[in-house]
Amino acid sequence: MAKEECKALLDALNKATACYHHLVLTIGGSADSQNLREELQKTRQKAQELAVAIRVGLTAPLRDRSLGAEERAEFERLWVAFSGCLDLLEADMRRALALSTEFPLQAPRRPLVRTGVEGGATGVAARALSARSLRHEAHRDFDVEDLHQLEREILQVGEMIQDMEMKVNVPRWTVQARQAAGAELLSSASAGVSSVGGVSVEQRTGPCDLSKAKAATIFSAVLLAAVALAVCVAKLS
Repeated sequence: MAKEECKALLDALNKATACYHHLVLTIGGSADSQNLREELQKTRQKAQELAVAIRVGLTAPLRDRSLGAEERAEFERLWVAFSGCLDLLEADMRRALALSTEFPLQAPRRPLVRTGVEGGATGVAARALSARSLRHEAHRDFDVEDLHQLEREILQVGEMIQDMEMKVNVPRWTVQARQAAGAELLSSASAGVSSVGGVSVEQRTGPCDLSKAKAATIFSAVLLAAVALAVCVAKLS
């Protein structure tokens, strides 16, 4: 599998994982329903399918001893990002299991948490799954069976993580990033500003310098006031 294809799959996994995290937070809330539980199932299964494909695509190059240093470094960065996604997915799956067990849709019914959030999350799940809409065809006892399936899938994801660590030894602390933290956000922000007003990133450092100057002025004024007060107290004594 080519490097660019692995990057595309990893980007899709990021979106699916983020969508699943968003859906998990609505379990037990005002928007909770059988449709939500079905969307959770489809989203996590899509994420697992992407994870299997990415693991296959990254394992072979990283185990190839003839791979160049630059190519290996790039695949190692993808591997670390992929491992992080799997860790987040497993944590959210465990959270979903706990919340779904605490707030079952069928009897015995417990009062749901009123979070103030209303409406469904179908649009978010559909975008993450690259679908126009989601069809909900689950039967009445869907949530009970889904809990057992979720338990099995959690074990499968955990075994996948362990298998990855056994086959490919890439310590995360040894992988160096190619750009500073937040560089993507900074570049996107600068692109948006330049498209509107043509202001560069360097030009936006002015307000930061102005705020520092104001802070220094206020500190100097407080210091002078403290010195004057000390002098007055000394004269009175």
